[in-house]
Amino acid sequence: MNILAGDIGGTKTILAVFSREGGLHDPIAEATFVSANYPNLESMVGEFLGRTELKVERAAFGVAGPVLDGVARITNLPWEMNERQLVAALGLRSVRLLNDLEAIANAVPILTAADLAALNDVQPTPEGAIGVIAPGTGLGEAFLLWVNDGYRAFPSEGGHNDFAPSNELEGDLLRYLQRKFGRASYERVCSGIGIPNVYRFLRDCAYNQESPWVAEQLAAAKDPTPVIVTNALTETPDPLCARVMDIFTSVLAAKAGNLALTVIATGGIYLGGGIPPRILSLLQRESFMNTFRYKGRLSGLMERIPVRVILNGKAGLLGAARVAAGLV
Repeated sequence: MNILAGDIGGTKTILAVFSREGGLHDPIAEATFVSANYPNLESMVGEFLGRTELKVERAAFGVAGPVLDGVARITNLPWEMNERQLVAALGLRSVRLLNDLEAIANAVPILTAADLAALNDVQPTPEGAIGVIAPGTGLGEAFLLWVNDGYRAFPSEGGHNDFAPSNELEGDLLRYLQRKFGRASYERVCSGIGIPNVYRFLRDCAYNQESPWVAEQLAAAKDPTPVIVTNALTETPDPLCARVMDIFTSVLAAKAGNLALTVIATGGIYLGGGIPPRILSLLQRESFMNTFRYKGRLSGLMERIPVRVILNGKAGLLGAARVAAGLV
């Protein structure tokens, strides 16, 4: 039986066909599409399947946004997806829509050592709860609990929790964001859309002077985040960009620690999304794990929680494939 899996985002969508019998790590066919070039998911899938000439029976799609009663909408894309309508339009036996972090979470139990980078040497507790936090364009969260004889993934919108500063500088950042947005969530700091907010805060409040060459690059860029990250990771980092990423990693460590406490994640905390692999060298600094563990009377518990970075950029596609194949 062939199954169809998709990782659907506002910018790009990855579709792949897998053979359930042949395993889910190697797709039979795969293609990446510019999402905005299509009026809906049905037309994109129809083109993909027509091109491959493969028959599929079931499908699952990870979606960048909440899924309620089988209906999903994507930020920055005028699509509405409905499971029942997709079944009828595509002629499939079943279609599942799931939050993109739920899709990544469903991949975690079968990720290999090559898919991961360990930030500490703690081993997971068998059947222990698992937390997944993923800073990409936004900040996503999910978690897994052991139910009966396997892990079950649950979506979360914890990335939109109120931002809680850990020091005086972050307190100033909170007030800056409140003046600008009215409410400050973790996503306003710890995501692709958050990094420019931190940059402007440090620049506008005169904590760091902006370098002229960085200002020129930002003025020419459609997306400022890669410019800031790149200039923080050079052999001679730009001071303002480097400080932005110091704040980013500190807030990510604290937020990941909050998730670990929330679900008592003795099975591990997994950092997904597009940013962590890009800044792996920053996450491997001792300060990241020190901040992660700094939870007062529960710091001892934090010592027992494994922390891993997901290096496999197609974990969401793999998780969606497991759902389509009925393996979770």
